[in-house]
Amino acid sequence: METDKKTISPTAFKLGIAGLIPFIVLAGSSFAMPSSYKDIILLGLLAYGASISSFLGAIHWGLTMRDENPNGMYLIWGVMPSLIAWISMILNPDLGLVLITALLWVCLIIDAKIYPIYGLRHWLPMRLFLTTTASLACLVVSL
Repeated sequence: METDKKTISPTAFKLGIAGLIPFIVLAGSSFAMPSSYKDIILLGLLAYGASISSFLGAIHWGLTMRDENPNGMYLIWGVMPSLIAWISMILNPDLGLVLITALLWVCLIIDAKIYPIYGLRHWLPMRLFLTTTASLACLVVSL
């Protein structure tokens, strides 16, 4: 039985927070910079969101590969974020950012179901904070 005493290492926490820097800087830049920079800022934010989404899917491959009999559904889910993120990159950037926002939340919902199976429930509060911040950055810029 999993205990609630597990914690995230300070290094992992700091890296998670640092991962928000591009989201925050790019979202802020979209309002602070002249409109002539907006397209490149949106593309940068979209590309970073797609990269992070792909990373979130890959975690499931890493978890499942540890199992003697890997769960095929977890492996399938593990590639879905990268495929959806790729689709977001070929859409209009505003629409792509809305898709990335939705994808970040779907990743969190799936993780909330799967992480406890692997004894990783303690990561979910940080994931909620990271997802909220990243998705707000994407959504605010896309509107």
